[in-house]
Amino acid sequence: MLGLRVTSCAVDRFYFMITWTVRLWCNSLIFVVTRTCMGAAYGTAKSGVGVASMGVMRPELVMKSIVPVVMAGVLGIYGLIIAVIISTGINPKAKSYYLFDGYAHLSSGLACGLAGLSAGMAIGIVGDAGVRANAQQPKLFVGMILILIFAEALALYGLIVGIILSSRAGQSRAE
Repeated sequence: MLGLRVTSCAVDRFYFMITWTVRLWCNSLIFVVTRTCMGAAYGTAKSGVGVASMGVMRPELVMKSIVPVVMAGVLGIYGLIIAVIISTGINPKAKSYYLFDGYAHLSSGLACGLAGLSAGMAIGIVGDAGVRANAQQPKLFVGMILILIFAEALALYGLIVGIILSSRAGQSRAE
């Protein structure tokens, strides 16, 4: 019945809490990796279309305009960093994994993942419009790079918050 043991009420609650915390831990890994990769993929695809379209008009600017694609690819690395930090946070042989730890890891994954997704969307839209505008007016390159840096900073904020939240896991008990 619901995957719970039928021995005693206390054991059932303990087993449920263990499985629930592990689910939170797994969901945190899923959220951080999928959302940052979705942002990186969208940013790469959207700005890549702009680079391809701009390359038809001004092929000499293609290598200069690849910056948004590279910046979008970095978002996936942010997710990978948080996933590695979260995955080292659970060790069944060392100590117990409490519900607080599960929620700390889940919020860490959500913070970094959603920040990476939003930054990827911003990089994609700005990159697409920016490289097309750069083909027509080369003076816009610096402005495009500044806007891309601010969009990338959103994901960096999510990475920092994710690291802070992950470091809080394991501090719910006095040892």
